[in-house]
Amino acid sequence: MYVAKSIAALTLVVVFAPTVNAGLCGVSSYTCCPTAACNPTCCYTTCKVATQTCYRTVCDTVYEPQQYMATRTVCETVYEDVEQTCYRTVSETAYREEPYTVCRQVAETACREETYCVQRPVWDTNYRECNYKTQRRVWDDRVRECKYTVMQPVCETLERECRQVVMRPVTKTVQREQCYTVMRPETRTRCVRRMTGHWVTKQHCIPGCVVPRMVCGPCGPSFCMTQAPPRTVCRRVWCPRIVEQQVPYTVMVPQIVRKQCPYQTTCYVPETIVKKIPYQVTRMVPKEMVQRIPYRTCRIVCETKTQRIPYRTCRFETEQRTRKIPYTVCRQVIEQRTRRIPYCVQKQIPYTTTRRVARVVPRQVEQTCTRMVAKQVTRQVPYTKTYLVPQTLCGSAMSVPCCGGVGAAGGCASGNCGGIQVDTNKVPMPTRDPISEI
Repeated sequence: MYVAKSIAALTLVVVFAPTVNAGLCGVSSYTCCPTAACNPTCCYTTCKVATQTCYRTVCDTVYEPQQYMATRTVCETVYEDVEQTCYRTVSETAYREEPYTVCRQVAETACREETYCVQRPVWDTNYRECNYKTQRRVWDDRVRECKYTVMQPVCETLERECRQVVMRPVTKTVQREQCYTVMRPETRTRCVRRMTGHWVTKQHCIPGCVVPRMVCGPCGPSFCMTQAPPRTVCRRVWCPRIVEQQVPYTVMVPQIVRKQCPYQTTCYVPETIVKKIPYQVTRMVPKEMVQRIPYRTCRIVCETKTQRIPYRTCRFETEQRTRKIPYTVCRQVIEQRTRRIPYCVQKQIPYTTTRRVARVVPRQVEQTCTRMVAKQVTRQVPYTKTYLVPQTLCGSAMSVPCCGGVGAAGGCASGNCGGIQVDTNKVPMPTRDPISEI
């Protein structure tokens, strides 16, 4: 704590020393600069920082292993079958009826009559006569003869011989040997491996955890980390064993059987057949024919016609009409309704189960354990000590500009020190000195 205060005081002196000496004319305990503080002074006291190397004793904790005999309790687990009655919860759904009231909106449609005026257009149809000239076509029908020659076909029937070779089928019966496979049972033996085994109890050592422990040393009581003794845990391990056994089994063995089977074969023998085939021969004979071709001739005839052209005129007539406008009126109707609310009903159903209960049998076992013993070792550690040495300095305060200098505008003579307005009639109050707190 003393070193921390010394370093804080040294920091304040180094940072604020130039400002205090230049702005406050050597007075570090006042926050203002009155006119009387700028008078010439003879001597003032300041502090100088000094350092010193010191040594302090530090205690270190060293752990050494130590052997000791301990007795521990080993628990063996024995399993027993115990019947117990258990209960399971069965949830069933039941319903209850609950009446409630609802408000239903009923919409009713009504009509109101409204009278309005409309302008109805009335169309009148008139006619005017218009004369125009047209040209009409007049057609005359005439006939002309056209002679032409055509080739007329004449058909004659003739015969010719046609020889054709055909294949006639001949059937024969032949014996052949047929082989087929028959499956017959056969008993064989094979070696089967079966997995058996037994349970073996093995012990495992678990090291102890590290816990804090109070140790008394030359520097007083202190905490050190000490390892707890280990503990042994038993567990059951399954040791498998393979047993070989001869097992008979039956398989189906295929066997080939031969058999004579008759079958029929058909072969084809070539044979020549003569046929008379009739055929037709067509020849073209020329023939002269006359055709009458009708045709039409056209001539133009001028005529004068009169046409009545209709035209329409529109006028508006005012009519008064009545229409019905429908509107909807809603009203609230209260109804009573009933709803079914489901809820769960739970009941307990007993049933019997068999479970294996483990019972622990303790026994005492001696063993050698190792523990870490804490030991205090002292050593000297150097450190640097910083402190303030008072020093007296003599000189004139007018040699250093006070609050911006003697010739500066608004100096101590006017009561303004470095831009700070100071009331000359007010007595200056001292402030906290950081050096005095050391």
